[in-house]
Amino acid sequence: MSAPAPDPGQLLALAVDVAREAALLVARGRASAADHVDVKSSPVDVVTAVDRASEELITARLLGARPDDGLLGEEGAERAGSSGVRWVVDPIDGTVNFLYGLPAYAVSIAAEVDEEVRAGVVLNVATGEIFTATAGGGAHLSSPGLPEPVRLTGSRPVSLEQTLVATGFGYRVEQRRAQGAVVARLLPQVRDIRRNGSSALDLCTVAAGRLDAYYELDLKPWDHAAGALVAAEAGVVVSGLAGRPFAEPMAVAAAPSIAGPFLDLLEELHAG
Repeated sequence: MSAPAPDPGQLLALAVDVAREAALLVARGRASAADHVDVKSSPVDVVTAVDRASEELITARLLGARPDDGLLGEEGAERAGSSGVRWVVDPIDGTVNFLYGLPAYAVSIAAEVDEEVRAGVVLNVATGEIFTATAGGGAHLSSPGLPEPVRLTGSRPVSLEQTLVATGFGYRVEQRRAQGAVVARLLPQVRDIRRNGSSALDLCTVAAGRLDAYYELDLKPWDHAAGALVAAEAGVVVSGLAGRPFAEPMAVAAAPSIAGPFLDLLEELHAG
């Protein structure tokens, strides 16, 4: 007889506890973050010693509590598990913001059960805001300024012309040039563009109704696993282009009132 499926609420509670602990580590490391910086895929794709320390802490805490689980982390932590649960971890999403002291960098932890994300938390270290979701349980925001968690339901812009859009850019020069050309064509057709520097927080910001839409190419699982669940559970349309799955290769999150026209526009702008 197989073991019962893990309860998403219990997985979320563990993820939130671990994210809080990691956030304290990250906050303590901010002042000296620039002392130990390496690069990855390009000179602007950076990783700090604090990223690595945060991932080590998260890995130790999650697997200490659930030793049979698998795990995938941005900075190299990876193991297969036997429980059907895999944790997908970004120890600091928004590392450049972290380096510069811009208040948008987050600890992101998601729990997959049989390859489906069932629970996720994105904790903005700089503000203390905590975005959470469980599959079928809705999305919520907890904040130091709120007496209790608030249910997230996204926004309802009436047209593309009134849609506030966020995006992000890749690390390679050629990719940035192409993405900049798309933004130049997109900008006249929407309210405005934002570039916040954290895909996890962008997805959660759409969920919170602070943005109306977000799109980005070539995200990795740790970039979007928790944030995409938060957005979907807030009622946001989470999709790829041309019927393709989310983030393969385009990730789109859009308010339902403009999702159709927005996806059509992105198809047109990315044709070829």
